[in-house]
Amino acid sequence: MNITNNTILITGGGSGIGLEIAKALHVSNKIIIAGRNKDKLDAAAAGLDNVFTIQADITNENDVNQLIEEIKVNFGGLNILINNAGHAYAYTLSDTSDTYRKATAEFETNYFAPIRLTEKLLPVLKQQDNAAVVNVSSIVAFAPGSHVPTYSDSKAALHSYTQLLRHELAKDTAIKVFELMPPLVNTDFSAEIGGEHGIPASEVADSFVQGLLDDTYEIRVGNTDLMYSNFFAGSEGAFSMMNK
Repeated sequence: MNITNNTILITGGGSGIGLEIAKALHVSNKIIIAGRNKDKLDAAAAGLDNVFTIQADITNENDVNQLIEEIKVNFGGLNILINNAGHAYAYTLSDTSDTYRKATAEFETNYFAPIRLTEKLLPVLKQQDNAAVVNVSSIVAFAPGSHVPTYSDSKAALHSYTQLLRHELAKDTAIKVFELMPPLVNTDFSAEIGGEHGIPASEVADSFVQGLLDDTYEIRVGNTDLMYSNFFAGSEGAFSMMNK
């Protein structure tokens, strides 16, 4: 895929993986980072050429509609959407931990919000010769982590949706559908679940850029590729590896 002269929207782009992707691509593309916290977005964009910010909560339909309208009016369209924003709780199902509320919040951000944003932006993406949707899932899409049970569920659902979206869009559009599948990453987002032991977010961004260049539709970063092999060798082995 051509990775220059694109207009790219990155949700959750104010920190972590989203910000590192913006840093990796901003020189030769126009990057829009979206998130809930304007100060955080502005600080992230400072010093980066061609990086613009839009404050938006992707779980709020009014915010999503305003985001899309601003992209159309101020940027003349879009050709790469990166659904990166995420939400996670660390707990176990054996706890009396308000599982339903946590699962609902995680699915709202990790699954339903990307579906809605993608659906609303597909007409815009279809106008481009070089276009893509990127969904950021996780290693736990293959084997759930007992410490992030319903987050794992939401990423498995996103993985399934991504596969089906790729299949359908390949029939009559030029839109490519990628899935970025990192392992544990050292970000503020993952601090609650031992993120300090994870790989740098910049490593994920580098793998992502190479995956775009190579048209690798499932970009399995680091240990995710090993987990993938174990999953298809036997899902019980992959589960044990994740939860050893």
